[in-house]
Amino acid sequence: MNNNGYIISLDIGTSKVRVIIGEINGGTINIVGVGTAESQGIKKGAIVDIDETVKSIREAVEQAERMVDVTIRHVIVGISGNHIHLQASQGVVAVSSENREISDDDIERVMKAAQVIAVPPEREIIDVVPVQFIVDGHGEINDPRGMMGVRLEMDGTIITGAKTVIHNLVRCIERAGLSIAGMYLMPLASSEIALMKDEKNLGVVLVDIGAGSTTVAVFEMGTLTAFSVLPIGGDHITNDIAIGLRTTTEEAKQIQLQNGCALLEEASDDEVFQVKRIGSDVEKEFSQVELASVIEPRAAEIFNLVEDELHLLGYDTTIPNGFVLTGGVANIPGLLELARMELQAPVRVAIPDYIGVRDPAYTTGVGLIKYASKYYMNRMPQQQEVKPSQPKNTRKQNAAPKAQKEQGEQGGVMRKVRDWFSEFI
Repeated sequence: MNNNGYIISLDIGTSKVRVIIGEINGGTINIVGVGTAESQGIKKGAIVDIDETVKSIREAVEQAERMVDVTIRHVIVGISGNHIHLQASQGVVAVSSENREISDDDIERVMKAAQVIAVPPEREIIDVVPVQFIVDGHGEINDPRGMMGVRLEMDGTIITGAKTVIHNLVRCIERAGLSIAGMYLMPLASSEIALMKDEKNLGVVLVDIGAGSTTVAVFEMGTLTAFSVLPIGGDHITNDIAIGLRTTTEEAKQIQLQNGCALLEEASDDEVFQVKRIGSDVEKEFSQVELASVIEPRAAEIFNLVEDELHLLGYDTTIPNGFVLTGGVANIPGLLELARMELQAPVRVAIPDYIGVRDPAYTTGVGLIKYASKYYMNRMPQQQEVKPSQPKNTRKQNAAPKAQKEQGEQGGVMRKVRDWFSEFI
């Protein structure tokens, strides 16, 4: 991929499917296109209907394509869930060059050596994340390329996932006429945008509150050390509003976005809104204070569950740099202050600093682009520019057969993805 190439991320969430087109120019990321579609066929972050999920992906892709003259064929995808496991691993190789200078080939071999572990047949290796490199006994090296040595070691973390979940995700993307250029663990990708280097080194908890689930990820010594996914998120707040105000889920979602407040103390009696109630043609008036009395208990429960999960992972709220919130739910006014009260720790909200995506809901999508550009730039395939004479809908007709042909040549999509992940540039 050249300096003016594109990297396209695909974030399949419970409420939204987001496609973000990033242009890489001289190492700088510019967001040039965004496509968003209502997510269908997803519950609590898991695919429950492939056909509906494919429709949502296609809709988001087409919307992004209309913003930029590019036909999207290759995407990088985020993956998460409690089926993901982290496992410590180590690789050791001899430096191959005659002058004993460590090269990309040596790093590739030590990464592959670290993946030689026993993996149950129902699981698949997704990625290997280096913690440190060791050259002739000298450790804490982030990038050993160009160094001199005889023996190269790597301490890393192997990330594995359930084959069934991975294959269903791959199938949805293939049926949408796309091919996978890379698959990353969502907390790792989000951390590229949400967290600062010092926070990762000293210790911080990244809390991504989505519609269907909440991801809790702990970073220490510059790397991900533990993470878990809680089956609770913004949809639970929406359902509480729908029940409390006796309205439809769709109306409750709009009320939450437009009038929501997560802290009763900050809610206003003067801010009122009309609600169309189920079973009645008469609209009823409610105040923001009444709405906050519904939202605050559920939001507080989310943070209490986060704290409980931290204890199960072997941590507590005294972690040095506290908590960083992201995800669409982090937009609710008063949520930050409520988090500080409930967790009794420093808390901030992470927002991507790019035009067009300055919203916590886009953290994962932008993070995927930054993560790929940082570590895997040389392995990203080129997108195909649209020719004026080429109808846009030919992508739907021809992309899937072409993708299948390419995957057949590589020995199958899962092998292709696995082999691609094993290379760390």
